[in-house]
Amino acid sequence: MEKLKVIIADDHPIVLLGVRELVERDTRFAVVGEAVCSQGLVELLERQAVDVVISDYNMPADSPYGDGLKLIDYLKRHYPAVRILVLTMISNPLILTRLHELGVDGVIQKNQLHGEIEKALNAIARNSVYRAPEPPRQSVIPCTTALDQRVENLSPKEFEILRLFVAGQSVSEIARSQHRSTKTISAQKVSAMRKLDVNSDQELLAYCLAGNIFN
Repeated sequence: MEKLKVIIADDHPIVLLGVRELVERDTRFAVVGEAVCSQGLVELLERQAVDVVISDYNMPADSPYGDGLKLIDYLKRHYPAVRILVLTMISNPLILTRLHELGVDGVIQKNQLHGEIEKALNAIARNSVYRAPEPPRQSVIPCTTALDQRVENLSPKEFEILRLFVAGQSVSEIARSQHRSTKTISAQKVSAMRKLDVNSDQELLAYCLAGNIFN
């Protein structure tokens, strides 16, 4: 039986080494490439056909493919046949829910790597999806009315900046397209995040996508 080809992507060398060792213990899989950023991962995928990608959720995002939800969405759209396992330390139910909605084949908590990766690989080999124990899934906010009120608190400029950011543009790209300074765009983005009560770019993306704010 031909082995399933695997690419591992993580910006921490120790994690790369550890995941490689765990994968190579399973004779059904063969590691054929490693990357330390999303751009390196995509370049590997462009050069060779693989069956499985095991990717860190947070990696240096100074590439056109970003990281986190943006990267996973890109991979699912451009390489739909590739099975994807996500490595993360994030336990935010919104993020986990969105990852499953995007179609990943499993989410593995890094602090439980040794216990979970074998189960995830078994699921991949059976052509099924790995479901790790996780916090209960929840909606982006308990009440639609409360969500609407928060969005209404955004100024028109803040709303447009978030729309462009969620669409995949960086702060510097938005600044250029709006003919404004990066500092001004960044400040308005931070103000909008404060009004929506989110603390990171990943929470912001999950909030907007799960709330269907821009559709």
